Amino acid sequence: MPQGQPDAVPHDGLTTRERRQQPLLMVHTGDGKGKSTAAFGLAIRAWNQGWDVGVFQFVKSAKWRIGEQTVLERLGELHQQTGEGGPVEWHKMGAGWSWSRKAGDETDHAAGAAAGWAEIKRRLAEETHDLYVLDEFTYVMEWGWVDLDDVIQTLSQRPGRQYVVVTGRRAHPRLIEVADLVTEMTKVKHQMDRGQKGQKGIEW
Repeated sequence: MPQGQPDAVPHDGLTTRERRQQPLLMVHTGDGKGKSTAAFGLAIRAWNQGWDVGVFQFVKSAKWRIGEQTVLERLGELHQQTGEGGPVEWHKMGAGWSWSRKAGDETDHAAGAAAGWAEIKRRLAEETHDLYVLDEFTYVMEWGWVDLDDVIQTLSQRPGRQYVVVTGRRAHPRLIEVADLVTEMTKVKHQMDRGQKGQKGIEW
């Protein structure tokens, strides 16, 4: 695809502009580092275009605050103060989800995942956000914490112009099938293989 030119142009009756505006379901999967990092970079790019961004973190502990969360939340505050960029919401399953207004109970991860997915479904139906980042969502699909058929149908039939990026290892083949863009991060080397733990500014 040199210079951003597609390999083929479908005979769908759409103009180049109309085809360019079609929303995407994107998946970042594989064993390599960088799946979430790439998704959060995409969120920053979307903010710069004035998009409404919703980030939903599954699996990660509420006690672990990553650097991208601080950056995106501050960008959301900047939007509120100046109108620059777009609004940003960041929700984390381990915190009991922000909209529940109660302390999280990390002992019942499955219930938390189901509650998070139910809220995302509601927001997709209401076309709340322009970009949804479902971070580490492949795991809750793999573990059966959400219904696979429901997820596939909801994401593939979402209304309007809503973009979704899903991150996590071992993306289900059905998710890959319905996605528009799939990137597999392949690990070649990782410093943790030699016993070096994560570092500030690199892992968080």
